[in-house]
Order: sequence, then structure tokens, then C-alpha cells
Amino acid sequence: MQRFVRSTALAAAGVLVAGLAVGCGSSGDDGESDGKGPSATSRGPRPKPDPSSTLPASLTAQKLDWGRCKAPEGGSAPGAGWQCSTLKVPLDYTKPDGERIGIALIRAKSTGKGDRIGSLVFNFGGPGGSGVLGLPSFADSYDTLRERYDLVSFDPRGVAASEGVRCRDDRATQAAEKRIDLTPDTPAEEKAYFKDAAEFGAGCARNAKKVIEHISTADTARDMDVMRQVLGDDKLHYFGVSYGTELGGTYAHLFPRRVGRLTFDAVVDPSTDSIGHTENQARGFQRALDNYFRSRGQDPKAGTAKIVRLFKRLDAEPMRASGDRKLTESLASTGILVTLYSKQTWPTLTRALADAEKGDGSALLQLADAYNERDPSGHYSTQSHSQRAISCLDSKTRTSPKEAKKRLDRFRGISPVFGEILGWDTAGWCHQWPVAGLYDSPEVSAPGAAPILVVGNTGDPATPYEGARKMADELGKDVGVHLTWKGEGHGAYGNGSDCVDGAVNTYLLEGTPPKNNKVCSS
Repeated sequence: MQRFVRSTALAAAGVLVAGLAVGCGSSGDDGESDGKGPSATSRGPRPKPDPSSTLPASLTAQKLDWGRCKAPEGGSAPGAGWQCSTLKVPLDYTKPDGERIGIALIRAKSTGKGDRIGSLVFNFGGPGGSGVLGLPSFADSYDTLRERYDLVSFDPRGVAASEGVRCRDDRATQAAEKRIDLTPDTPAEEKAYFKDAAEFGAGCARNAKKVIEHISTADTARDMDVMRQVLGDDKLHYFGVSYGTELGGTYAHLFPRRVGRLTFDAVVDPSTDSIGHTENQARGFQRALDNYFRSRGQDPKAGTAKIVRLFKRLDAEPMRASGDRKLTESLASTGILVTLYSKQTWPTLTRALADAEKGDGSALLQLADAYNERDPSGHYSTQSHSQRAISCLDSKTRTSPKEAKKRLDRFRGISPVFGEILGWDTAGWCHQWPVAGLYDSPEVSAPGAAPILVVGNTGDPATPYEGARKMADELGKDVGVHLTWKGEGHGAYGNGSDCVDGAVNTYLLEGTPPKNNKVCSS
């Protein structure tokens, strides 16, 4: 089982892969909440209002022991200039004096070239992305911001070093990769598909039973408010990418009076449920694929039809690839999709497709491995495990196999290349999940909050441009400030637009947002 959109540093592909999920929270009359108990609303239960100051001082006044960073899973130690620590937070926010868990933090202190503003907290997407691994990889892009901020990121609860969820071992993951068809064509393949989905969920419940009910987006937003206080900031300054925009929106909703300078880039549409999100993904990736073909002077319909024919061949007989491994239809889908996150990797797609047409699937397989965070020894990271556990806790949508099959024609119509695999995924992703989901769609309204900069890229494949407008609108009047970039790739900041980078830097460093609805064409 594989949901396409999530966050990870893809060194091999040279792109940032980011993702979706759904989650929400609620604010109270005083504009703050620590979520002690549910109450029914049209979007699902939301946390009851309760001032965050009710958390014990042993949490909000704890002292962090910053020290040398160890190598995170899937990476190497970041070296000089980086410090790591562990923040203690409640496992269950309804029991703030109860059991606690550790949240892994990383920081690079301000260079001191300007007056220090405070800490700038990053989430690069997911859910399931490791900030401890990611921030050092991307830090060069934020050198200007580091002049006045300490750059800080973290592994959210349920991720990597913060009680990371692992639902199956590498051997079982490899076996599923070989035998499970993500676009089942026969009753036997369909049965195997959903049996594997159920087994994955059972493994999560078995191996992560302590945390599986306590890793929602709202819980992580509460962790960020503890983090804010412990870092010594009156307001949270934050940069969220992809799923990180949903996390930031949830924080703003829960703690509107604690909003400092927040920037959202590659924005998740908060107005729809997980079915709508999946349709958005199919639409966005097909749009990017069409743009790729146009850039080569090819007809998108003809290019798409050629890939569909390739998929049919692979479905009938997987193609030889590296070593004794073979390229399946599912792996080919992933390998193609990962190159659409950045225009810089379009030439890689051209070469990989040319090799596949000659009967060699090695390049597409290598790209799929990069996305799936599989190293040459066959070891997989826990990224996809965390993503699935968090998103299935957030979303109360549970689509039956019968309902998914009825939607397949619609998904194929949206994207002949990616629609079928994503259509099946609407049922397979949380099939027989052991924990009930919390919300239909995330609540991000933040009345009274400071302005939040929302950046949308018209060519974004993973979080289509339309979501940025929806986020700005739902944050509320005089809160959401919408900035458009007419570009390609997932996200806008650091992707070559001086206009975007200048607007974001001016806001984060000087506190002055651009004019609402500003458009950057370059």
C-alpha cells in the first residue's frame, strides 16, 4: 500500500516530497486550547476550550539540554553548528500530569548578523517527515532567515526518534512490494490487496499500541505550543511546507493569540475530506505530467496514453531492473510521480521512460526506491508507517472496497496515469484501521490571529494551487494573506523566484506581509 504524497528528503531524486492528511482542532472563548475532551461539531469532535497555561510548569518551564547530534535514521550526523535535544510532552493531553514522551529537536543557532527575533520552527511535510533529518538537508535555503532566527525543527510524535511508528519489518515490506498489486484486476488480487492493508494496520496496533491513539495533528500542534514556551518565545514563528501547512493551520486555530509570523508554502486544501484530497492529488500530478509533455513539445494526451500502455505491459509482466528485482506497475507509478515534484528532475523522467521503453526498468525502480526511502541493502525508513498511522487517526473517512470501485472511473477520468492507484487507495489506506478517525476535514479558522502568509504555486503537483486560496479564506478575514507564484514544482520558496523569496523574507524578518493576492510571475 502506498499513498503518494508525503514528505521526505529525496537526495537521489533531488526533490522535496510532501504530503497530506486531515486533522483539526478547536479554539475556545479565550482563543487558546489544550484539548481536554471532545465536543460534537459538523466537522467532527473538536477539543474543548481550556487555557494552555493550565499545563504544569514541569512542561512549560523545562530546560532543554542541547548537545551534539547523533546520526538520525537514514542520515548522517549533521556535524558542527547543529545541536539536538529532547522535549518532554504529555502522551495524552487530557492527562497533562501523566505519562510523557520525548520529542526530538534540532537547531542551528542564529548567525547573529541581525537582531535576533527568536526561533523559527519548521515542518517540511508528511505527515511522517523527520525534521531532525530534513532541516540540515535544506538549511542552506534559509541562510537569510538564520541571520535573525535560530532554525529549529523536530520529529513529530509518532515519527522517527519521537516514538516512531513501525508497523512491519523490512522483509514483510519487500514481500508486499513484490506480491501486492495496487491496482487489482481480479478477485484474488483484490482480496490480497485488502488483506495486506488489514495486516499493516494490525501491525501498527501491535507495535505502536502506546502511541497510536495519541499522534494526531492536533496533538502535534499542542506539542508545538509547549515547544514555543520552552524555547522562550511569546509567539510561535513557523514555516510549514505541504502537510506542515495543515499542521500550522491547526496550531493557528487552537492558539490564535500565540500566532507570530507564520508562513505556509505548498498548501493543503483544508476544505475537503480525504477523498477530496486524493482527487486533488490525482488532478495535480496529471497536470504536472501534462506540463512535462508540453515542455518537450509533445501532446499530453499522446504522452499519457504511452505511459498507460507501459503500465498495462508491466501489470501483465514486471520488467527486469536492478539485480534480481523487477519493475512493477506500482513501482513505475511511484518512479514517474517522484520526478514531477520538481521541474529540475523532468530530464530524469525522460531518460527513465526511454530506458523502460527499451525494456530496462532500473532507472524507474531507483526513483521509486528513493521515494520509498529504501536503501541498497533493502532497509526501509519508517516514513510511510508514520504517515499512515497519523493520517488514519486524523481522518474519520473509511471508504469500503465497493465504494472505491464505484469511484474508479471518476479517478481514471481525472488522471489516466495516477487515478486508478489513488482510487483504490481511498479504501485501502485505512482499511480495517484499528483506531477510529477524528475529523472529516481540518479546522483552521483563526479569528484574531496575526497575518499568516499563504503561498500557492500554480504548477504544484502534490498540493494543487487551489488549496492555497481555500486555506487563506478559511484562516479568516485579515488573517490569510494569499501570494501566488506562476511556477512549477512542489512549493515556491527557494525554487528560483526572487519575488517569492523576497516577499517571504520581508515578512519573516520585518513582519510586513505582501499585499493580499500579490502575484509573482518569476
